[in-house]
Amino acid sequence: MGKYAEMSEMALEAFGGVENITHVTHCATRLRISYQKKSLIKEDLLKNLPESAGLVNKDHQVQIIIGPKVHDAYLEFIEISGWKEGAEGKTEAEEQEETGKKNAMYWMNKFGNFMAPIFMPIIPALIVGGMILAISKLCINYLGMNTDSGTAQLCMAIFDAGFSFLPIWIAMTLSKQLKMPEIYGMMVAGVMVGTRLAGGTVTDFFGIPIPQLTYTSTVFPIFLAVIFESFVYKGVKKIMPEALTFFMTPLITILISTPVALIILGPIGNSFSSAVGSFVLWMSDVLGFLAIPILSMIYPYLVMFGMDKALTPIGVDLVATIGYNPLTLVAGFISNICIGSAALAVAMQTKEKSRKGVYTSCGITALCGVTEPAFYGALLSHPQALIGTAVGAGIAGLFAGVMGLRTFVHGGCPGYLTLLFFVDHDGGLYHVMVAIITALIATAVPFLVATLILRRANKGK
Repeated sequence: MGKYAEMSEMALEAFGGVENITHVTHCATRLRISYQKKSLIKEDLLKNLPESAGLVNKDHQVQIIIGPKVHDAYLEFIEISGWKEGAEGKTEAEEQEETGKKNAMYWMNKFGNFMAPIFMPIIPALIVGGMILAISKLCINYLGMNTDSGTAQLCMAIFDAGFSFLPIWIAMTLSKQLKMPEIYGMMVAGVMVGTRLAGGTVTDFFGIPIPQLTYTSTVFPIFLAVIFESFVYKGVKKIMPEALTFFMTPLITILISTPVALIILGPIGNSFSSAVGSFVLWMSDVLGFLAIPILSMIYPYLVMFGMDKALTPIGVDLVATIGYNPLTLVAGFISNICIGSAALAVAMQTKEKSRKGVYTSCGITALCGVTEPAFYGALLSHPQALIGTAVGAGIAGLFAGVMGLRTFVHGGCPGYLTLLFFVDHDGGLYHVMVAIITALIATAVPFLVATLILRRANKGK
């Protein structure tokens, strides 16, 4: 029995058994369990789950906040519950839900829930690839490592595995999300990043010209290609006789999808990537140094509602296309540290000895980039401290905006442990130094402001 066995058993009982569960997945910190009938849910059990830092309830889904070891909790829950992914259709509850009011929040939640299982599994590859590149540049610039050495080339090979083959990793997780065998999407992605297309030998398809574009490290072209391919796959599978489906369904699906991807969808996706990058740069120019403090102040609430996942493809695409991210990940870095600092202030001021250790642990974890335990476990129960978070995010964000802070690696959970994200592609340390000063501001200001507010509140009791 593992660490999350008791939690898994209680959660299974709280959801009314595996028959009431329609989907199980996870993001960076939350175990996401969707259910069919709300009447079977036992709220009291859910609120008292061991190894949980809190709950978020959304549209027939409960998100159990675990922290960095959420994958372990996911595996244990799958084993204990016996739940298996299938190709089941929508449940009655889901059908009823979709006939309800579909406002902006509904669609944002829908989009965020769709994106999380696509990008969360591949974030480690992006982090490793980016940080290996940063480490190799530091070694070349400051430790005398030769750029042609085997070590430097191995580092670049690891970087390429994370970024150059990014469309393949996206195709794998997106295909799974669309309930299509992963190999179908990965085949099309393999063609798009393959050496023949990059070498310029794939020029036409039955006389129809194929634009000579590069798809390595891109996001939106493979998105469009796999979504189209999923429709083709489902249509072919529906009409294909069972005796022929094993070899004819993949053959026809890929023969139709690949030319369409290269001739139409890839170029559209490339143009969209350029437009997204131009829009973010335009927004940064228009709002100037105010863009980062504004986003930093609202970022905790984006995380709270799961809407930060909607920013993930934008951040990944910015690093892949223009080489850096001047906005979203910088705001996340500042926000996470501010939350951790405010949680530490709560720990210092709380009179409950049993809570001090919990709040301190949550605060330190948030400084390292994982904020949900601190936000739900400490700050929501002490909402005055959120003022400190907002003030700190505003001041630290203002400094970062004026100094032009940007990240060169995209990854989840930015914090003190991810300062290498700020090493530029030439191994320069300017943004690292700015990030350190920004982090110190984001640590000191929320702690001081939250401490003063909490002390005043405690005196009034």
